[in-house]
Amino acid sequence: MPAGSEPGDGMSLPHTWRPYGARIAGMAAGIGLLVICTVAWLAFPPDIRAQFSWFQRGTLVFLGLLAGSAWLALVRSRVVAETERLVVVNGYKRRDFEWAEVLAVNLPPGAPWATLDLADGTTVSAMGIQGSDGARAKTAVRQLRVLLDRPAAG
Repeated sequence: MPAGSEPGDGMSLPHTWRPYGARIAGMAAGIGLLVICTVAWLAFPPDIRAQFSWFQRGTLVFLGLLAGSAWLALVRSRVVAETERLVVVNGYKRRDFEWAEVLAVNLPPGAPWATLDLADGTTVSAMGIQGSDGARAKTAVRQLRVLLDRPAAG
């Protein structure tokens, strides 16, 4: 892609797509679970709370951190279109693709997220564009297709 290029629809590069609905649902569920666990813990009489060992308390904290790391992986997911490349971050894994490597982007009905067809015959999930986001996801796929159809830097 030419440096400083401006794709259609008033979108300038770099441009980032992130999941929306899944992030909100994860945040609401996490906060709700934290509140319920805190209220339940405080509702126990002090003598019952004293019966929990440090190992049991540590296990509960560990499970909370594990759930938090799963949510953070979802929040980190994104697709970034830059002038030189397309960056796909799925959870804790980042992949950089030259524009010529990406042939197409697809989001079939009912699919959880978009997929990228690569020149080597493989596909890569793009979790930053979630099918559950509906029209927002369709718009993201259309925008990404416009970028893929542009002539390469020459």
